[in-house]
Formats: sequence, C-alpha cells, structure tokens
Amino acid sequence: MKKFLTLLLALSMALSLAACGGDDATADTTEDTATEDTGDTADTGATESDLSYVQDKGTLVVGITEFEPMDYQDESGNWIGFDADMAKAFAESLGVEVQFQVIDWDNKVMELDGKTIDVVWNGMTLTDEVTSAMECSNAYCNNAQVVVLPADVADQYPDAASMADLSFAVESGSAGQDQADANGFTYTEVLDQATAVLEVESGTADAAIIDSLMAGAMVGEGTSYADLTYTIQLNSEEYGVGFRKGSDLAAALNQFFIDSYADGTMTSLAETYGVQAALIPQE
Repeated sequence: MKKFLTLLLALSMALSLAACGGDDATADTTEDTATEDTGDTADTGATESDLSYVQDKGTLVVGITEFEPMDYQDESGNWIGFDADMAKAFAESLGVEVQFQVIDWDNKVMELDGKTIDVVWNGMTLTDEVTSAMECSNAYCNNAQVVVLPADVADQYPDAASMADLSFAVESGSAGQDQADANGFTYTEVLDQATAVLEVESGTADAAIIDSLMAGAMVGEGTSYADLTYTIQLNSEEYGVGFRKGSDLAAALNQFFIDSYADGTMTSLAETYGVQAALIPQE
C-alpha cells in the first residue's frame, strides 16, 4: 500500500512539473511574438513616406487664403492664381487630384501636423519661424511688404517714421504683422490680406501692410481699389512652399520646380498672373 501511495505521489509531481514547463514555454513564445510585432510596427512608422501617403489617398490638400494673384476664386468659384495653378500642375505630376482648403493663417502648422492639409502654398514668406516649423521648398518668388494708403494722402507719408500715428490693418500671423511690430506701428489683426485692404477702403484703418505682389494686383488704377495705392517697401523677402517637417514632398516639389522652369511652364504661368518679374530661376 505504501509503495502504491509513493508511486502515485511521484506521478502527480511529474505531471505538475510538466504543466509548469508548458506555461513557461507558452509565455516565452508569446513574449517573442510580441517583441517581433512591436519591431515591425516601429519600422513601418519610421519609413512612412509623405509622398506615398498623398499618392495612396489620391489627393493633395493645399492650405490657402484669399490672396490675389497667388490664390483666389474666379467668377465660377474655381481657385486660380499663380500658386493655385502651380499646385494643380504639381498634383498632376504626382498622379493625384488637388483640393484647396481655406485655413486660418495662424494655424497653418497645426493644420499640417494634423494632416487636415498636406501643404501650405499661398505666397508664404520664408521666415526663420516658418523654416524651423516646416519642411520648405526652395524659394521661387521675390516679394516685399509694402504700405497701402488712400492715394490722396499717400504723399504725406514718405517713410515709416512719418506713419507712426497711423492705425494699420494686418493679416494675423503674417509677414506684414512682423513688419508692423518691427516698426512699432499700432495695428489691428484681421483674417487675411484682402480684409486688411478692405479696412483701408472702408476707413476703419488708415493703412495696411500687405505683400507687394498682392498690392500690385489689388490696388491702383484699373483695380477694384482704384482710390488706394501702395507706397514704401518695408523689407525684402522670398516665397516658399511648406510641408510637414521631414516630408519628402519638399524634395519632389523642388525637382518639379526645376523641370517646370526648364520647360517654360513656370514662366508662362507667372506671365499669366503678372508675377514674372518676381520669379526666381530654378536650377
């Protein structure tokens, strides 16, 4: 009887050890599998291409504001302008459709990072702040910030010092606002540059600071604001296009700029909108 009990106890212990060994093996296998899966996921995320992302979804979403002659709407509500037409051509070269999305200029980096847009293409000045927050293209147009005033008083304000007591309208977050700050001007922030011009026309602001390319298209004889003019140049600057930081779309656009400049497309579109003098050669 004792022998039988001893044998039964030994058999029970053996079965218990086997079960424990099975649990360890299962745990090891599970741990190894989890490690491999995590590694695969990390590699996929690290190697994701912004260019592939845009091509896979089939659209290039372009963040813009109303900004003639770069981005504005025709009588049918279609977006046209030098930047708009170049964006259309770039999207076509990628094999995708273009979509234009009006954005709050102050939120352009947040819109990019949140992937509600893929690119900011709207006569954007290449400031240190912009180039540190975005992956930017090469410069493609020269520009400057200029002062817009009623034509009948413009000769009273020959320089920035003489404008110290004027009230200005500037686009929020723009290069124009930067110049207002640099010169110590009193100003009101508005939605976009078109609104800044409207403020001067309506008399709610004495002056506005906007891009010279826009001023040339919007104010003066033959425009909707024939009684306004633009005067002094406050700075000089260059336009570029912004993508998400690290995006490979910037390199693709730089090559597109080179190709479209070489074949005359870029110059032809610039002439259509009267900005050919500001164009920077692409090489």
